[in-house]
Amino acid sequence: QVQLVESGGGLVQAGGSLRLSCAASGDTFSRYAMGWFRQAPGQEREFVATINYIGSSTYYADPVKGRFTISRDSAKNTVYLQMNSLKVEDTAVYYCAAARTYGSGSRFPYDYDYWGQGTQVTVSS
Repeated sequence: QVQLVESGGGLVQAGGSLRLSCAASGDTFSRYAMGWFRQAPGQEREFVATINYIGSSTYYADPVKGRFTISRDSAKNTVYLQMNSLKVEDTAVYYCAAARTYGSGSRFPYDYDYWGQGTQVTVSS
């Protein structure tokens, strides 16, 4: 069992930056690939980024490639999402997720075993 708690969301102007954090507890962090997803009102949850269990491999959705960076700190059991050059269309609730796998992370929500409660990111024009 893994508990995930996101933080770092907020209101930012377009072009600004935010760093989201997701603290994990309850099981060995290094057993899990981690992912970030987001969901805007009236839309389905969409993949943002993923990182494998040791942080050697990352994968991004096209809309965020070059602007967002996912990373993990095993000493702190935390995964991060650094978001730069934010756009109004990045506005959403952002969720972190954990997948019990020693393989690469997935872009599909159904591949993840645990989810956080989400943190709101609002980008104003």
